[in-house]
Amino acid sequence: MEHQEMEHQQVGCAILADRHTSLSEGIRGLLETTFKTVYIVADATSLNEGVQRLLPTVVVLDISLLGSDFSALLKEVLQSSPESRVIVLSVHDQASVVRIALASGAKGVVLKRSIGSDLMTAVSAVLRGDEFVSPGFGQSTCIH
Repeated sequence: MEHQEMEHQQVGCAILADRHTSLSEGIRGLLETTFKTVYIVADATSLNEGVQRLLPTVVVLDISLLGSDFSALLKEVLQSSPESRVIVLSVHDQASVVRIALASGAKGVVLKRSIGSDLMTAVSAVLRGDEFVSPGFGQSTCIH
């Protein structure tokens, strides 16, 4: 796996924004293989404060944390820390999620059901300056 190359060379910090505590701890464990420090926040206010204070290398952001104003919050995060690379997590596999996330400045979009196989690949990609989208997006039969 690509992220194994980075395990020996930890970089900066990451912020994980997700209100699901049990899942957050598992994701934190994955992220700690690459980042010196991983901070977890559970709401938009804490996310904004953390981004402004820490200027993280990567922000991993659960789309459900953002609610209906997903695009605006994502843009606000990137305004506060333009060098941060954002990876969006989503349980929804519609192609529209990817379009909105990338148009709003995210560099990666990962399906929550694929975190184990895709998250660290996404981290490696965005750290290289590439984009990453989980292969399962857009395969829903209910796409309009």
